[in-house]
Amino acid sequence: MIDFWLAVGLLLLVALGFLLIPVVRGRRAQQEEDRTALNVALYQERIAELAAQREEGVLSAEQLEAGRAEAGRELLADTEGADQGRVARLGRPLPLLAAVLVPVAALGLYLHFGASDKVELTREFATPPASMAEMTSRLERAVAAQPDSAEGLFFLGRTYMSQNRPADAARIFQRTLAVAGRQPELLGQLAQAEYFASDKQWSPEIQALTDEALKADPKEVTSLGLRGIAAFEGQRYQEAVDYWQRLLALLPADDPSRAALQGGIQRAAERITASGGSPAAAPVAKGAALLKVNVDLTAGLKAKVQPGDSVFVFARASSGPPMPLAVKRLTVADLPASVELSDSDAMMPQLKLSNFPEVQLVARVSRAGQPTKGEWVGRSQPLASSTSAPQNLTIDSPDL
Repeated sequence: MIDFWLAVGLLLLVALGFLLIPVVRGRRAQQEEDRTALNVALYQERIAELAAQREEGVLSAEQLEAGRAEAGRELLADTEGADQGRVARLGRPLPLLAAVLVPVAALGLYLHFGASDKVELTREFATPPASMAEMTSRLERAVAAQPDSAEGLFFLGRTYMSQNRPADAARIFQRTLAVAGRQPELLGQLAQAEYFASDKQWSPEIQALTDEALKADPKEVTSLGLRGIAAFEGQRYQEAVDYWQRLLALLPADDPSRAALQGGIQRAAERITASGGSPAAAPVAKGAALLKVNVDLTAGLKAKVQPGDSVFVFARASSGPPMPLAVKRLTVADLPASVELSDSDAMMPQLKLSNFPEVQLVARVSRAGQPTKGEWVGRSQPLASSTSAPQNLTIDSPDL
């Protein structure tokens, strides 16, 4: 802010210069006028002396005229180069008063109508915050400076949610809706904030918000995830699986939340099985590939791995790019396990199981959490991507 106020001061000096320079010039002009008036008075006095000497007979008529001519030349020489007299001029007090009032009035108007707080915030956002608390403080001041900024309100609400302040987030999302309109994404965020603010108690208001959001956009991810959470908490496990399967199909292949979502689907399916039911399979689009894989460890490896070690189960093209076409992440503690690999698990949209006629199944234990490198691995023989029969895959070899 210091350089800003220095620039303001420099501009004020320039403005004062335009006001004070005419005053200084006016003083010089006044001095010139005073000198000219004195010369004229001396000329008139000289003419009067010459006339008196003529009357006394001291001077002849020719000498009188010569004296008058000489006095005229002297007056002309003394006044040569002088500025023309001003018809009218402002008095000195008015420019001086303006010189004082202009900067005072300008400062007052700027403080009232200006945006010094926004200038300061812009400077702050140019540097990364030292902590989450500092970022929150910046966002709060940005919202105070621009209360009609939907973007600022949205980010503040998300920040409150990340800090486990759902009640504050709900209040901010309500304001965001008033500014930006009832957009599906905002409705989902508000429903989520109100759900956690009410200690995970589902209510007609939350139901109405998610209904409105999904009606406007059936792919609204926050509402789908929230419906799945609410169904799982209410022990409606098949309903939770359905919502989470819909959400899983929408997430990018590299989205970090996919693993947690798949874990939630698996837990819900286990609860259905434990209660004597059978989880309904997710609908598969026409022409899409779906591989069912039963994964386990050999008995000799169970003592060499840790329950928290990551297990990646994936399919890759037998002839084609080496990267996985579809992948699921588990842990050793989940084994034995049954997983499904489909086009919805594709790492990249253009690399789907159904795009390759023959694939190989791979299961890898990786303590570092890397799907491409680990300690132990199991591989299947090449098989058609259209295979519908369940496949058994055993992790039994060192990963060299």
